[in-house]
Amino acid sequence: MSEQEKSDFIREIINEDLKTNKFNGRVHTRFPPEPNGYLHIGHAKSINLNYGIAQEYGGKFNLRFDDTNPEKEEQEYVDSIIEDVKWIGGKFEEKILFASDYFETMYEYAVRLITKGKAYVCDLSGDQIREYRGTLTEPGKESPYRNRTVEENLDLFQRMRSGEFANGLKTLRAKIDMASPNINLRDPIMYRIIHEEHHRQGKQWCIYPTYDWAHGIEDSLEGITHSICTLEFENHRPLYDWFLEELEVYHPRQIEFARLNLSYTVLSKRKLLKLVSEKHVAGWDDPRMPTIAGYRRRGYTPEAIKNFCDIISVAKRDSVIDVALMEFSIREDLNKRARRAMAVLHPVKVVITNYPENKTEELSAVNNPEDEAAGTRMLPFSREIFIEQDDFREVPPPKYFRLSPGKEVRLRYAYIIKCEKVIKDEAGNILEIHCTYDAETKSGMANAGRKVKATIHWVSAPHAVNAEVRLYDRLFLKENPDEAEEGKDFLSNLNPHSLEVLNSCKVEPMLGSAKAGERFQFERLGYFCADAKETKEGAPVFNRIVTLKDSWAKIEQKEKP
Repeated sequence: MSEQEKSDFIREIINEDLKTNKFNGRVHTRFPPEPNGYLHIGHAKSINLNYGIAQEYGGKFNLRFDDTNPEKEEQEYVDSIIEDVKWIGGKFEEKILFASDYFETMYEYAVRLITKGKAYVCDLSGDQIREYRGTLTEPGKESPYRNRTVEENLDLFQRMRSGEFANGLKTLRAKIDMASPNINLRDPIMYRIIHEEHHRQGKQWCIYPTYDWAHGIEDSLEGITHSICTLEFENHRPLYDWFLEELEVYHPRQIEFARLNLSYTVLSKRKLLKLVSEKHVAGWDDPRMPTIAGYRRRGYTPEAIKNFCDIISVAKRDSVIDVALMEFSIREDLNKRARRAMAVLHPVKVVITNYPENKTEELSAVNNPEDEAAGTRMLPFSREIFIEQDDFREVPPPKYFRLSPGKEVRLRYAYIIKCEKVIKDEAGNILEIHCTYDAETKSGMANAGRKVKATIHWVSAPHAVNAEVRLYDRLFLKENPDEAEEGKDFLSNLNPHSLEVLNSCKVEPMLGSAKAGERFQFERLGYFCADAKETKEGAPVFNRIVTLKDSWAKIEQKEKP
């Protein structure tokens, strides 16, 4: 989708603001992640939207960390987020920004509100604050500390900062309206006491701003024009506006859009952390995880993710996007860029008995039929080859056109072969399939066009490279993983077959030198990526990125009554 074709309610708002010169013709967006976990596909949508808008309008884009909760934040998350944003394609301004850069200014602004009589120090506990807040149908009750004098509040707030009080003993709250129909305006907390070392500020602070208090100030100080958030912040917008109006500072415009929800996927940071901490997956970058790091390791491309985000666009109402649409975007992108290769995942040996024993010939194979510039490569062919076990049936079922006794198939880029004999061990397991070949049917020869009903892939046995292949599948069995039996949670819907490791795969020689992160289409099998962590020269490890077709659609169709 071209930039000119993009149209949604957010861009309509921006166009109107430019028309009325609301922000002096400027467009300045930001992506403000909390460094308390790795980014996931929902964040990729936000990056794509915020950076895309800045790019389209010739504006600016900031990467700013909302590091206001030292109990959950780590430098590891900061580093991973920077890497992910760059990989997705977001180019941020001159430096990376942090909410903690503005802690002193936030403190001064809080003093300003206290001085105006718009904020007070409260001694209620967290449970009491929730109890006093009321409900959606009942107004809240005013804190008994709400009417402290300005002088007392200033003194207590300073003492909070100096570390005099224990965690939870006091908070700073905005004085708004305990009867407001919007619960977020019922004297929200601005600061809480947390005696915890900050990953950047060390032990300099023991009071930390809440997101609602910090968010608007950060946007204001950075000159953000359009603060684009997900829909859960819609009811927080009046508070965003109230703080900036009371402070009488520059006021950006907050706009909300629906967050991304994917079928067969959880995107809650809490749940993703549980998957990692309880070792249901091998880490944040496990290729089954919906994290950007996981997708990158699995072999997804940033271009495919961007295209997916463009297709689903932005909406004002929540909905669930079928994960098959994202998989389609991956296939569409990789079909154009991935080199073709031959790999046999479940090998069985074929001996071509009438082929010369010591002969090896080189056969020309197309690297990518979608890309003429990709050229060709040479495949070694010999008397002994490997084929897939599923490509042979001693007793073929109806409409089975692959190799079986007395039947012919074509070997991709090579010859037509015919099964003559099956060699088994004492237990009845197939050891070898003996075939003959038609020497006149080599690809490119006059008789190469002789018709047979099936073409299969293969690898020359003497030249094959051993490889480990990991067949990744969807992590959850249910379209909505949160739908669980009573007393169980989303973990009960984990797919026990989300990973199958194959250790005896045979791949063509070229794949033995695959570079970490390099992507291929294994002909007839799917798209695969050399694992970024574990692939070594001569000992490749391949992750399945996605199948050639949506195999789940077939499964679901069979399950329908």
